[in-house]
Amino acid sequence: MTTTAVPVSAAVPTAPAAPRPKRNGRLRTVLLGLPVPLLFLLLWHLGREGKWELPFGIRMGFLPYPADVAGGLVNYVAGTRDNAFSSLLWEDLPASALRVFSGFALATAIAVPLGVLMGRSTTINALFDPMINLFRPIPATAWVPLVALLIGYGDQASIFLITLSAFFPIVLGTISGARQVPERLLEAARMLGTSGAGTLLRVVLPAAAPAIVNGMRVGLGLSWVILVLSETTGVSTGLGSTIFLARDVVQTDQIVVGMICIAVAGFLSDRLLMGVFRVLFRDRPLIK
Repeated sequence: MTTTAVPVSAAVPTAPAAPRPKRNGRLRTVLLGLPVPLLFLLLWHLGREGKWELPFGIRMGFLPYPADVAGGLVNYVAGTRDNAFSSLLWEDLPASALRVFSGFALATAIAVPLGVLMGRSTTINALFDPMINLFRPIPATAWVPLVALLIGYGDQASIFLITLSAFFPIVLGTISGARQVPERLLEAARMLGTSGAGTLLRVVLPAAAPAIVNGMRVGLGLSWVILVLSETTGVSTGLGSTIFLARDVVQTDQIVVGMICIAVAGFLSDRLLMGVFRVLFRDRPLIK
């Protein structure tokens, strides 16, 4: 009796090859993002040229031309002109970034532990919820006179305002995430003998991570939003203080330059925050 050898390739089915990622996917994303900014710049130039008057009393004749803003930005970065804003970015940006990240870090250090406790304990929630919801609607502008009296002027007052603004979205996001932790995870932790504090650290905090990240991203964005206001409290350097200086000397192009720098800094800091979380939580779904 003879047997016929079966080729290995025929006996063992091979897995289908994984689809190759589209190489032009990133390029397509970039190209799709170009038309709207280009149209915005075109309308901006035409509106300035024609001195359009828009709803809400917006008079575009007082805006600088986009080309003037570009020239002001180059001067702010590289010092191409001999004026007060020449190469000033390298003094303003580190000072503002230090204030933003200091306030944001302090807000996170307070809001995340408090939010986890409030989300899992009805007693702690009853203690702190009324005060949080009472202070949350107060705008940062209303705090400025009181902060000037209590703290004074300078970096401490600026960091306090940033901390206050970032605190509320972070604590609310953390409370929401802690409350949404599946009960079966907590039961499994208790069955394995995990203590109450261990459950909060090893179960609740990781499970609530996506909601916490959401709250931190909103808080970080608000930190940059409130930066301009916080830098009116007697600080001499910073993106916000330069914007007010430009207003005082009627340099509208430099005002827009400061706005652009804050926008870029806020975007990059958000990407940095997400990069840190992707390293820390490689196997957990986070906001992209």
